[in-house]
Amino acid sequence: MEKILKVGLVQQSVGADVAANKEKLVANITECAKQGAKLVVLQELHNTPYFCQVEDVDNFDLAETIPGASTELYSDVAKRLNIVLVTSLFEKRATGLYHNTAVVFDTDGSIAGTYRKMHIPDDPAYYEKFYFTPGDLGFEPIKTSIGTLGVLVCWDQWYPEAARIMAMKGADMLIYPTAIGWESSDSQDEKNRQRDAWVISQRGHAVANGLPVISVNRVGWEKDPSGATNGIQFWGSSFVAGPQGEIIRQASSEGEENMVVEVSLTRSEDVRRIWPFFRDRRIDAYTDILKRFCL
Repeated sequence: MEKILKVGLVQQSVGADVAANKEKLVANITECAKQGAKLVVLQELHNTPYFCQVEDVDNFDLAETIPGASTELYSDVAKRLNIVLVTSLFEKRATGLYHNTAVVFDTDGSIAGTYRKMHIPDDPAYYEKFYFTPGDLGFEPIKTSIGTLGVLVCWDQWYPEAARIMAMKGADMLIYPTAIGWESSDSQDEKNRQRDAWVISQRGHAVANGLPVISVNRVGWEKDPSGATNGIQFWGSSFVAGPQGEIIRQASSEGEENMVVEVSLTRSEDVRRIWPFFRDRRIDAYTDILKRFCL
């Protein structure tokens, strides 16, 4: 029999008031649970504005320990609603040592596992290397009461190696909390190309690994505090893709939205039987992938 999991995706805008952001998050998580979601996924760094638009040491004040106040809050929410909850926090591991960390809570409120973002970008308006030490926990799926989750974070979504390793280690699905958007000076054609590439890349991970993909992006405009750019218009467009890359449902690019989507946890078995990519992998011929470049 087909096993169906209802998954909630919370796509929301973020303001300067952290307490208000958390209050809205809890309301949106609760709404997804009321619609039957047993797994709810939040966007990247959902508690705060996307502070990486600038390099400012004062922003380290936004970081928090794990466990800490936020994990206590989201633990209580997961337990009260009897859901598995995927969160994304700015972790203070020690003074001067910080990570971009996903924390997964099981239905009893316990921390099922954590994932520290492995690939850290350093681009205009995305100065993450200033803030985040690359993850050191590896690509390890997180086992929960509703399945094994291959949780990755944003920039990780461009790397097929990360998705493949999660799949090889038994992930039932790939999950990407995300914060990505447009700079206003780009042409509309360029904006379309960027967003299409973002979707295509993750759909490709679904196809190559025969797994559903859940990608949750923030939405709305956030000001660049430095004034060097016109800020970021986060493009939303959160989506769920099936194991053949088919879009099951996608949110808008402009508005806040809670989506509850039915995802099959058994269809991967059928897809991998007709597309046996794992059988045909030439593991004896892939040593060059460990090199930075081959020329």
